[in-house]
Amino acid sequence: MSGICDGRVVVVTGAGRGLGRAHAHAFAAEGARLVVNDLGVGLDGTPGPDSPAGLVADEIRAAGGEAVAHAGDIATDAGAASLVTTALETYGRLDTLVNNAGFLRDRMLVNLDEDGWNAVLRVHLTGHFLPLRHAAAHWRAETKAGRTPTARIVNTSSGAGLLGSVGQGNYSAAKAGIVALTLVAAAELGRYGVQVNAIAPAARTRMTEGAFADTMTAPAAGFDAMAPQNVSPLVVWLGSPASTGVTGRVFETEGGRITVMEGWRRGPTVDRNTRWAPSEAGEAALKLLARAEIPGAVYGG
Repeated sequence: MSGICDGRVVVVTGAGRGLGRAHAHAFAAEGARLVVNDLGVGLDGTPGPDSPAGLVADEIRAAGGEAVAHAGDIATDAGAASLVTTALETYGRLDTLVNNAGFLRDRMLVNLDEDGWNAVLRVHLTGHFLPLRHAAAHWRAETKAGRTPTARIVNTSSGAGLLGSVGQGNYSAAKAGIVALTLVAAAELGRYGVQVNAIAPAARTRMTEGAFADTMTAPAAGFDAMAPQNVSPLVVWLGSPASTGVTGRVFETEGGRITVMEGWRRGPTVDRNTRWAPSEAGEAALKLLARAEIPGAVYGG
C-alpha cells in the first residue's frame, strides 16, 4: 500500500470500533503502519469481553497492511508510555498520534455524581494528555538529536465541547478541555516539528447511535452521511506531511461537510479607563450583547 502516509507510523487510540477503526483503516490504505489501541470496554467504560484492537489489526494485515494491537489503558501514565514504546519497538519510529478514545456516562447535572464526572474526564481529557505528552517527549528528544520530525497530533473534540450538550456536562467539559489542550500543544510543540489540530466529528458510533437514533440511522440507499468513514479522510490528511503549515486549528466534519471552527475571540468591547459601578457595568454589558453575535444553540436545548 502507498499513499500520502506512505511509510509513516501512526498510533490511533480507541481504534477498535467506530471512528477509531475507520481512521486506522484509512491510514493503512494510505500506506501507514499502525498501532491500534483499544482497551475493549463497554460504552460506559466497564470492562468488555473482547479484544477489538486485535481484530482491527488482523483486518489491516489481511488487507495487506501493517498493524500491531495495543490493549493498554492510555489514561494511565504507564499505558500511555507503552503506547509510544510499542510504536518505537515495532517500527522504530512514530510520526502521527490520533487521540480518539472515549466513552459516555450521561446524566443531567443534578444527577451527575463525582465518579461519573471523574471517569469521563479521565478517559477523554487525561487520555488525550498522557499519550500526547509521551509522544511529544519522544519528538523533542529526536529534535535535540538533530532529527526534527514531521510529526502530527490529531485530537478528537466534539460539538458538545464547542457548544455544550444537555445531559452531557462531563463529556462537554472534557471535550472543551481538549480544544484548549490542542491550542496550547500547537503553540508549545511547533519547535519540535509537531503540528497539533483537533476535529469535532459527527458520525454513527456506539456513543451516538442510541442518543441520536433519528439522525444516525443509515439510509436504505444513497450517501450515508453518518458513516464514520466520512470523517477519516480529513484525519488522514491532518496526520500526513501534506498538511504542513496547518496547526492549532479545530475542524468540524460531518458527512461531506468540513468546517473550520472559529472559537473564542474578542467581540464588542468598551473601556472607560476607570472602575465601573455594578449598575453601570450591567448597562454596558447589555449594550455590548446587543451588538454581539448570537451564540450557537446548545445541543438538546
